[in-house]
Amino acid sequence: MDTLETRELRYFVAVAEELHFGRAAERLGMAQPPLSRAIQQLERRLGVSLLVRNRRGVSLTGAGEVLLQEGRAALDATTAAARRTRRAGGVDGPGGPRNRLVLAVKAAASHELLQKLLAAYAAEPDAAEIEVLPSGTCDQEAMLRDGRADVALMHAPFNSLAGFDSEELLTEGQIAILPAGHALAARRTLTLAEVSDIPDLPLACWSRHGTYAPGPGPEIQDQTQLAQLIALGRTVAVFPDSARAWLWSEHTAVPLTDAPPVVTHIAWPAHSRSLALAGLIRTATRL
Repeated sequence: MDTLETRELRYFVAVAEELHFGRAAERLGMAQPPLSRAIQQLERRLGVSLLVRNRRGVSLTGAGEVLLQEGRAALDATTAAARRTRRAGGVDGPGGPRNRLVLAVKAAASHELLQKLLAAYAAEPDAAEIEVLPSGTCDQEAMLRDGRADVALMHAPFNSLAGFDSEELLTEGQIAILPAGHALAARRTLTLAEVSDIPDLPLACWSRHGTYAPGPGPEIQDQTQLAQLIALGRTVAVFPDSARAWLWSEHTAVPLTDAPPVVTHIAWPAHSRSLALAGLIRTATRL
């Protein structure tokens, strides 16, 4: 048996992520007994055990771990195929444009580069409509994989470029963004260690793939929230140097001497054959 149905994958991924048949059934909008039977049938067809079931609950076997990763990727691929097909046909666009690209960007990052890219591409003959989709810190990867975006501006080392084609566009240093009235705001430079250990000013915590790293700093939902908390003296943040474009008068940017450089890439799915996307990539590499 060398094929799997998307329904089977959707059932298994729900159980594997919840590690509980009842919660998975509720998430899928179905009863638990048919879900259990479907997973058992899948295991028989594959000839392997995917789950360990005991009194303590449900856990994944080694084979189950593999199918969870592969299943997520496969479901993302089918979702992406549907979304990009609809976009190409103008089904999901205002007024039904037939030539549209969705560009995912991290909110407030690479602002000047983004402006230059959009202006240069708009001047190209037969340029597609570009919808800019601001996202969280690491959301661009998922948006490319599940078809919410056709192309993205990604930032190494924070974003993973695995599985994508990409071109480097910009390399820059990093800065600490502090309240303007804080004592360290008067410094010419800072180190990562100094920024990470300010007793009255904990580092802001960003979501990475839906989870927050442990720490005393506030959990940040978006850039506007972050800007206000810094201005109020509640947190400090580390950003690429281009973030200076959105600073308020209540903020001060101090260069970090030992932070690794941030490299901005334009990235897209490796299998893409979109002519509009190819034109955008050519424009980006000429900037």
